[in-house]
Amino acid sequence: MARSRGGRRFRFRFHRRNLCAAAAYAAVLLIAVSSFFTLISLSRKDGFEDRRERVSSEEEHPSEPIPDRELWDAPFSFGLHTCVEPAARYKDYLMSVWCTNHMFRLPNPTVARPPHDRRTTVIHVAKSDSRPPNNDLPLDIQRLRCCAMYNALRFSPPIEILAKKLMERLRGRDGRYVALHLRYEKYMLSFTGCTYGLTEAESKELTIMRENANNWKVKKINSTEQRLGGNCPLTPKEVGIFLRALGYPSSTLIYIAAGEIYGGNSRLSTLSSRFPNLVFKETLAVKEELDGFTNRASQSAAIDYIISVESDVFVSSYSGNMGRAVEGHRRFLGHRRTITPDRKGLVEVFDRLESGDLREGSSLSELARQMHDNRQGAPRKRKGPLPGLKGKARSRTEESFYENPYPECICGPKSHSKTM
Repeated sequence: MARSRGGRRFRFRFHRRNLCAAAAYAAVLLIAVSSFFTLISLSRKDGFEDRRERVSSEEEHPSEPIPDRELWDAPFSFGLHTCVEPAARYKDYLMSVWCTNHMFRLPNPTVARPPHDRRTTVIHVAKSDSRPPNNDLPLDIQRLRCCAMYNALRFSPPIEILAKKLMERLRGRDGRYVALHLRYEKYMLSFTGCTYGLTEAESKELTIMRENANNWKVKKINSTEQRLGGNCPLTPKEVGIFLRALGYPSSTLIYIAAGEIYGGNSRLSTLSSRFPNLVFKETLAVKEELDGFTNRASQSAAIDYIISVESDVFVSSYSGNMGRAVEGHRRFLGHRRTITPDRKGLVEVFDRLESGDLREGSSLSELARQMHDNRQGAPRKRKGPLPGLKGKARSRTEESFYENPYPECICGPKSHSKTM
């Protein structure tokens, strides 16, 4: 019994020692864990304070004003100039072209041909309702395209007269202006599947519109993938942030070349809050001047086209057909400042702004200007297709001739003497 009791006392002492050791170990572990989380908390606080100080510093010290020449003047053109003189063998030739009704959507289209005599050769093009390729055409043909587009073809007198009046009124306000091709119409958002920043009801409305369009094959579109791929037009808010980051002051006069903006004034206010001097042709013209263009979208777009080509700066929020045509025309006229937003690259920038990792100020301005240093209309040769592609896949990857007619229709000083 004594042994038994002694054994119990020994075992009791043994367990008591184990408990003391375990308690000490737990206390040390608790202190270590507590210290670890304290350090994390302090580092997060320090990081937050640093970020807040950095943001405050940016807000207190906004970006320096950009010199006017870097905002408004045409980029340096290295002595380049237009060259559309035909070769000697094509001198005194006329080309007769048949135009189908659906190309112009006019009830009775007519093409005026200048008088000619027996000494003039007339070439009749039997089929001309399909677009010629961008590249690999004879030089004379390419220059003929430029001569037709930029020298020979004219809009009807009512369109040109009104466009000239509106430009004079624009110049009378501030002397210079930015033309913004704001692609934020309902049909544009519907058929691109771009719903970022829209309400659930608006997104559903656009989806139904696309699904009910018999002539539109792609019904299911992933809006997130579209935006991340740079395939969505910039929103009015994003355009405002972008232009301010490039250095344009809030007093800048901006002409909106667009149809009806989806969401109306409430959505447009995200742009006008940064640039209050927004004007449309409806605000520049009196009602009687626009009566002849009611329900004539193509003619109304033609007015926007002329005003955009003649603007000091042109910006397109999406690279559609009109935006490309305006860019090519401005290149032909002397590489006027034409800003092409890097939509794919800007998505990351806007997301950082949304999350609070970046704020509007000097850092954003420096980033935006670096991204677009080579996207403001400076001379460059037209980009060809990716190697190994054929057919439609090839044409999709090459730059349109109408977007950039260089080098065929734009020459340097040395080649000028050869073409004359």
